[in-house]
Amino acid sequence: MSAETSEMLEGTPLIKPSTTDHPLYEDVVAACRSVFDPEIPVNIYDLGLIYTIEISDENEIEVIMTLTAPGCPVAQDMPGWVAEAIEPLPGVKTVNVEITWDPPWGMDMMSDEARLELGFM
Repeated sequence: MSAETSEMLEGTPLIKPSTTDHPLYEDVVAACRSVFDPEIPVNIYDLGLIYTIEISDENEIEVIMTLTAPGCPVAQDMPGWVAEAIEPLPGVKTVNVEITWDPPWGMDMMSDEARLELGFM
C-alpha cells in the first residue's frame, strides 16, 4: 500500500488545525474570549466551542465553531457575535464564522479554567 493510500485510509483530523503561527492569532483568540454563551458564565473559547481559527496571508479569518447543543437558543446569533468581536481588530480583512456539529461538543473540550469556573475541578 502506498503512503498516499495509507493517509487516505487514516482520514483527516475531525478538527482542522488553527493558524497558530499567524501574528493575529492571539488577538483573535482574545476576541473570541470576549464572547460568552448566555446560559453558561464562561467564554466560548474556554468552553471549547471554537474548533478552528484559520488566518490567510491576506488576514482573512475563517472560524469554525460549534455550540453546546443543536437546540441552543442563540444558535442563529452566536456566529454574528463572534464575527463582531473579531472584525474590529487592526489588520483584519474579512471574518467568516461557520457552525459545525462534527465533532459534537463535549465537556472534555473545556479548558481547565472553564472547568474550575463551573465547579468541575
